[in-house]
Amino acid sequence: MYAIVEIAGKQFKVIQDQQLYTPQLDVEAGSSITFDKVLLVEDGDTVAVGTPVVAGAQVMGKVLDHVRGDKIIVFKKKRRKGYKKTQGHRQDYTRVLIERIVK
Repeated sequence: MYAIVEIAGKQFKVIQDQQLYTPQLDVEAGSSITFDKVLLVEDGDTVAVGTPVVAGAQVMGKVLDHVRGDKIIVFKKKRRKGYKKTQGHRQDYTRVLIERIVK
């Protein structure tokens, strides 16, 4: 059984007992969270496709912690002009454990 759910404007394919890195959510670590925007639910050979969401479907999860991604280096240069700029970025993520998919 799997579901496609929209979290913070992005779509994720989730299954039960899966750990998922989502964009940072404003929820405390250790608390439960419910996602209501379920776009598709597949259970064996039956598929429920929402228009735009599946009525009554929910994905329940637990927020494990808040982490930061790997550092990305952004380097800009214009040749023969003496212009160089280096910048780093680390994205914030929330690690979520998917506990249950309710159809």
